[in-house]
Amino acid sequence: MKTDIEIAREVTLRPIGEIAAKLGLGEDEIELYGKYKAKVSKKPGDKRGKLILVTAINPTPLGEGKTTVSIGLADAFTLMGKKCCLALREPSLGPVFGIKGGATGGGYSQVLPMEDINLHFTGDLHAITAANNLLAALIDNHIKFGNELGIKTISFRRAMDMNERSLRKIVLCAKGGADGEPHEGGFDITAASEVMTTLCLAENVTDLKRRLASIIVGFTEAGKAVTAGDLGAEEAMAILLKDAIKPNLVQTIGGTPAFIHGGPFANIAHGCNSVIATKTALSLSDITVTEAGFGADLGAEKFLDIKCRKAGLKPAAVVLVATVRALKYNGGVDKSALTNEDLVALEKGIVNLGAHVDNLTKVFGVPLVVSINKFASDTDKEIAFVQNYCAARGVKAVVNECFMKGGAGATALAEEVLAASETAYDLKFAYDLADPLKVKIEKVAKKIYGAAEVTFSDTAAAKLENAEAQGYGGFPVCIAKTQYSLSPDQKALGRPVGFTFPVTDVTVRGGAGFVVVECGSVMLMPGLPKEPNAYKMTIDENGVIDGLS
Repeated sequence: MKTDIEIAREVTLRPIGEIAAKLGLGEDEIELYGKYKAKVSKKPGDKRGKLILVTAINPTPLGEGKTTVSIGLADAFTLMGKKCCLALREPSLGPVFGIKGGATGGGYSQVLPMEDINLHFTGDLHAITAANNLLAALIDNHIKFGNELGIKTISFRRAMDMNERSLRKIVLCAKGGADGEPHEGGFDITAASEVMTTLCLAENVTDLKRRLASIIVGFTEAGKAVTAGDLGAEEAMAILLKDAIKPNLVQTIGGTPAFIHGGPFANIAHGCNSVIATKTALSLSDITVTEAGFGADLGAEKFLDIKCRKAGLKPAAVVLVATVRALKYNGGVDKSALTNEDLVALEKGIVNLGAHVDNLTKVFGVPLVVSINKFASDTDKEIAFVQNYCAARGVKAVVNECFMKGGAGATALAEEVLAASETAYDLKFAYDLADPLKVKIEKVAKKIYGAAEVTFSDTAAAKLENAEAQGYGGFPVCIAKTQYSLSPDQKALGRPVGFTFPVTDVTVRGGAGFVVVECGSVMLMPGLPKEPNAYKMTIDENGVIDGLS
């Protein structure tokens, strides 16, 4: 089969003005970035179309195709004559040149122009990086010239949009003297920065400035939080973000309008595209398809407990993506044997799907459809087994072939999702905002992950107590753990039970408005693999790129 970039190159792209016109946007409401990209300056209206969330089982090394399904589903709605729009995250250069590759879908379900979206795009991540590092510079500058705020420890870190393990921990002002006092610091990848999360949860520029001002940069000797607002940094930071806050408009292979905006990590942050892009899409279309990062235990939980609650959103239906081969992998089958029919392994591994079905339908109460992302090696018996398993839980499981067939391969899924979206329901949450922070953590760990008990390190317990004392107790919690398992152990596949969930550290993200809860060590700056994707890419005299995936 052709590579993703070869398929993308064969598509005749429509001028972005035509795509904007599908949403009723005029020339004065878009800012062109070349022929096929634009920023949308129109503010979200009051109209609200249906919001469809796409999530998945716990990811495996095989890839479940969540973004591909999101794009294929949107194109299926377009083929059915529906006014549909996508709202997805922006790729980060780190994974593009590292190990994961790009984030524009695959096969015949892609957003385009895929090279531009994966490489720099409209410069949003660079602007976020600059705003982040401006704040870092202002902190050190304030300390050098008297430290009137009495900052004792600096918690804010610098950022860059690249995988660079050597910058995880560094010494700043190493020579001392005129440079300032030597102190420890480090870099996070831009997608893991609080400025990224802050922008993605902001409703408008005024809200953005309020949130930027609330970012905690350090602590006094007495443990009092010092914020970017205390430094007076929010206006200058917002100036750097004046264009980045506007959603980006592109298109799918099927000609569906797509907002690609914001890209926070799904462990240290909430893993969703921006609130502004989602609300803009909802106000301009009848159906908006969006997704949340990693599996439903991380992505969907944060989408519902954090993004929906903060932004006043509610999905009309949820799609849970699974593959037969991923379920067999959860059943203990080696990757080399996943193309063989194996109902025993499938029966053992399908409990991972069952856990996510139970969480979404019983904890959150959402209307749910399972999408079986089909591969050529899947047998009729295996597909039927998954469908019968879901049916026994009152959920439809629909075969989806959008990777090979584009929107036409997802029409059956789209029809089932439309039917599910007519269901009236009350969205429930995993915890109440009035719960103490420890209780919120325990409810997520036990209800969603299946933990038997939750333990807190002395450091975490002290930080939670301090957070409550400083008025952050009403924040939701954003739990950072491995994405590969429901448990803290990434090797514990399927549906582990009876485990202990150890909380090791806690960070208040004042700009984002949530408390990050760490289970084990959290990787905020990835490293490159031995053979990075960067070595596989080429560009010729005409600017044609190969090797980008």
